[in-house]
Amino acid sequence: MARKEFTYRGKGIDELKGMSLKEFAALLPSRQRRTLLRGLSEQNKKLLEDIKVKSNVKTHCRDMIIIPEIVGKSVKIYTGKEWVQVLIAAEMLGHYLGEFVQTRKKVVHSAPGIGATRASAALSVK
Repeated sequence: MARKEFTYRGKGIDELKGMSLKEFAALLPSRQRRTLLRGLSEQNKKLLEDIKVKSNVKTHCRDMIIIPEIVGKSVKIYTGKEWVQVLIAAEMLGHYLGEFVQTRKKVVHSAPGIGATRASAALSVK
């Protein structure tokens, strides 16, 4: 069974990598297109340069849009508490880096403490 080749809006990954940023932006949804056409911020430009030079770059830029140039690279994204490593896949094109690293965790409660219920008042405290 042959694996289906990835396409984004009818374009292959090699074709996407050959496009300019403005040509790629034309394929994106409106919010991402407007952001790219307005121009990347200084932090995003620095991140893009760092990713081209080395791998495993640490970044706080969760608002960076994934473009074809960074597909296949590894990035460590900050959650506010820890760095989470993400391998950028072709399916992530057009999304923001922050979408793939959650900043909140599920709340896990333990057993209720003393004084939490009326029944716990009857227990002897040693």
